[in-house]
Amino acid sequence: MKKEKLKIVFVCVENARRSQMAQGFAEVLGGKKLEVYSAGSKPSAAVDPLVIEVMGEKGIDLSSKRPKSLNELPPVEMDYLITMGCEETCPAVLTKKMIEWDIPDPKGKSIEYFREVRDLIEDRVRDFLKEIS
Repeated sequence: MKKEKLKIVFVCVENARRSQMAQGFAEVLGGKKLEVYSAGSKPSAAVDPLVIEVMGEKGIDLSSKRPKSLNELPPVEMDYLITMGCEETCPAVLTKKMIEWDIPDPKGKSIEYFREVRDLIEDRVRDFLKEIS
């Protein structure tokens, strides 16, 4: 019997910064064991260019990504729904477990601040994946 991949969704308001970074790290660090999504309740028009830049510094290319709304998620139950500290409620997403990460939004801040937030997200994703494996 083939083991089902764990389904994880990272949610924020705009799906342009934190949730995109988290998805990028989870896809790279979690490999083939995970099905990873990200979405927002009010998606932005584009992924923040500074997110693309700082993730590129880690070898993760997000240039082809775009913000998605919650209703673009597949209609399946997620194993984990992780909100990024935006006090967002996600009634539209069916999940086994909801986790709140309190991660500051780097919107409008310096590239150094984006790097700090990126590194914080990388550590959180790494710790989370260790926890669930």
